Amino acid sequence: MTELDLAAIRARCTRALSHEAPAERRAAARLAALAALAPADFEQDFYGEGELLAGFERRIADLLGKEAAVFMPSGTMAQQIALRIWCDRRHHPVVAFHPKCHLEIHEERGYARLHQLSAVLVGPPDGLLTPAHVEKLREPITALLLELPQREIGGVLPPWEDLLAIRAWASAHGVALHLDGARLWESAPFYGRTYAEIAALFDSVYVSTYKGLGGIAGCLLAGPADFIAESRVWQRRHGGNLFALYPYFLSAMAGLDAHLGKMSAYRDKAVAIAARLALLPGVEVIPDPPHTNMMHLALRGTPEGLERAALEIADETKVWLFGKVMRTGVPSVQRVEVTVGEGGLAMDTEEIGQIFTSLLERAHGGREMP
Repeated sequence: MTELDLAAIRARCTRALSHEAPAERRAAARLAALAALAPADFEQDFYGEGELLAGFERRIADLLGKEAAVFMPSGTMAQQIALRIWCDRRHHPVVAFHPKCHLEIHEERGYARLHQLSAVLVGPPDGLLTPAHVEKLREPITALLLELPQREIGGVLPPWEDLLAIRAWASAHGVALHLDGARLWESAPFYGRTYAEIAALFDSVYVSTYKGLGGIAGCLLAGPADFIAESRVWQRRHGGNLFALYPYFLSAMAGLDAHLGKMSAYRDKAVAIAARLALLPGVEVIPDPPHTNMMHLALRGTPEGLERAALEIADETKVWLFGKVMRTGVPSVQRVEVTVGEGGLAMDTEEIGQIFTSLLERAHGGREMP
């Protein structure tokens, strides 16, 4: 099957387990919605300046309990800038983060090539970074990055006590603590705390406006006022002061209003779905139960068999189940990622269980899993 065939099948789907239905991501639908979002007297921003954008940045800063925030077009840009500033201030270009940190595995080592920063990898690749791991650090570091939740290992969150211990360690060692909060919005229900209470543990915070909020693209970096002022200078150096940012922050503002109050509902539905899928032979939920509205599913089957079965189901039922199948290193076990949003919330849990039963049977040539 060609990429064109795959795209056509996905485009015909009317429901999706993860996020929203593919039809809702079509450019025409997004542009029409965007036009409806702008106030009648709205004037676009120019190079990151404008009353509406400044108000949105202020809203996020207040929500996170920080002095200031700046909107940027990408998290890759924002996080490299944050680490660069902390390192420049301490004149020591060494940072630390988890081996499966986004900066390490998805950004072509931009932190090293663009900013000449060195990284110390902390913690096991398939487990959480814990206080015990940072206490064993022997090389001086300037900044420590934590990701909440840890996406690449299933959306796992550390206990609150571990966060407090890592914060205490960072303070005692003069280390800046930065939060990769790409999915911070989804993490609050697990901790039962406000976003400001969580963000208070960190010196700087990055949050996405498209992952959990459904915006077109973009993010915000929040922290002390002088830190954010310096971040704006680096944003210009990165080419991030686009002539106009309004398509991004208008959709982000709408997403914040539409989704932030539903994060607990998304997580509760993810827990219910996980409980149903855990009953199926050939399925392991990671973590079980999910900490957020995200989970990984370890599925018995070959990548080709599972991908074929998922496309057959999508073609027949118009339900899109998940994105790419991730290989685990064990030939008979693969991983897929599920993030429950509006799409999953609208689906019946028992129906989801039946669809995955069919998925596994098809992937194994019509045979039931033992």
